[in-house]
Amino acid sequence: MMARTLTGMAALAAALLASSAAAQDTAVPAADIAAVLACEPGEACETSLPVKIVIVSLFEIGEDEGDVAGEFQLWRERRGLDVRIPFPQGFHDLYYNPETQVLGMVTGIGTARSSASGMALGLDQRFDLAQAYWLVAGIAGIDPEDASIGSVAWARYLVDGDLAHEIDPREIPDDWKYGYFARHTRGPNDRETPVDASGGEMFELNRGLEEWGYALTKDVALPDGDAIAEERSQFVNHPNARKPPFVLEGDQLAAMTFWHGSMMNDWANEWVDYWTEGKGEFMTSAMEETGFITSLTNLDRTGLVDADRVMVIRAGSNFTMPPEGVDAASYLLAENEGYAGLEAAVENLYTVGSMVVDALLADWDRYADTIPSAAPLPQ
Repeated sequence: MMARTLTGMAALAAALLASSAAAQDTAVPAADIAAVLACEPGEACETSLPVKIVIVSLFEIGEDEGDVAGEFQLWRERRGLDVRIPFPQGFHDLYYNPETQVLGMVTGIGTARSSASGMALGLDQRFDLAQAYWLVAGIAGIDPEDASIGSVAWARYLVDGDLAHEIDPREIPDDWKYGYFARHTRGPNDRETPVDASGGEMFELNRGLEEWGYALTKDVALPDGDAIAEERSQFVNHPNARKPPFVLEGDQLAAMTFWHGSMMNDWANEWVDYWTEGKGEFMTSAMEETGFITSLTNLDRTGLVDADRVMVIRAGSNFTMPPEGVDAASYLLAENEGYAGLEAAVENLYTVGSMVVDALLADWDRYADTIPSAAPLPQ
């Protein structure tokens, strides 16, 4: 497996070297950069910058370079995102590479901020996003039943965890497992009412593009470390949690509440199973995806963006429940002091995400008009 991985990476590296001269020839002229920087944000702009890929980070820690890395910093430092473009209508200024035409953004935490930032960028006349690919790359809680911290999961479904009915668990009927249940239903035990996700409860990403990205990256060797090895060793009854980091497929649950614990983890698995009608599997918990995809879905109707070009990867920075023998409150409060897998997660996000970025750029003449797709992988 490792030999095949290295061979594939060598071929990709050769393609990148072959395309580097072409990238220089297609670099955005300095005059166009100056013209865009002279435009007032939110107003008409006669010049627009072409964007091939948008790197979508959700938060950063401290500065954008030179300190502890959050989700954005490695992209900023390693991908030559050196042109800073004011973005007051969003959460965080944008960064652009005129040679590769890669744009980096930070949406801010939560579905509200991510939705607002996505819509603001899509409507910004300083950018041509019609052919842009969107790579949402963020850290997440990860289900120890499925994977270890540091692992990177490719999402197929994005499920919202906020749009719901709720009754305090102390007041629910005796036969209800949860006080939280889907709208349009008569309670958490109702499986007769047809699933209706028209309110934005669930989105399915372009499966062909997701499978292409997963196939490209699934065999990459992700680095291990003493800190994450020690953390995962506590999960004695979860064999997948004890593995070194790896790449896998698994779906994303976005909710504004930072939830934690084995009971909530059971709810998350059942919630994703319900909304995907058994086709998806809960893997990672975060806060932004359904807000962001809502904005892009709406923008897609205008032709400003192509929502079929959205990819989502999440890397586990922490587990969604504690190990055996540890109570949920203690474990959550300890994680709030610093995620055990933060450094591994942001590094592995960059490793996996960069393989996709490099592949798109290396064959842009093809992928500008044709979205890559892979044959369905064995289940």
